[in-house]
Amino acid sequence: MKKTIIDVRTPGEFYGGHVEGSINIPLGELQGRVDEIRAMKGPIVLCCASGGRSGQATGYLQSLGIECSNGGSWIALLNNN
Repeated sequence: MKKTIIDVRTPGEFYGGHVEGSINIPLGELQGRVDEIRAMKGPIVLCCASGGRSGQATGYLQSLGIECSNGGSWIALLNNN
């Protein structure tokens, strides 16, 4: 099953390097893009630079009933994708 990877770093960080095929939704935009995220095919995996922001995003989305997981660092996902 193909994963949907959401990178919650800033656009500048994202364009500096990211997992191929990942979607950039900065943490600050997450709340306004929930409907877009609900429409995504799962499983949804969130990532950032170290796992902190993606952990916050995962907790928030899970509180809304969206199935997702914290993938931690985008570099770790890059190596395991």
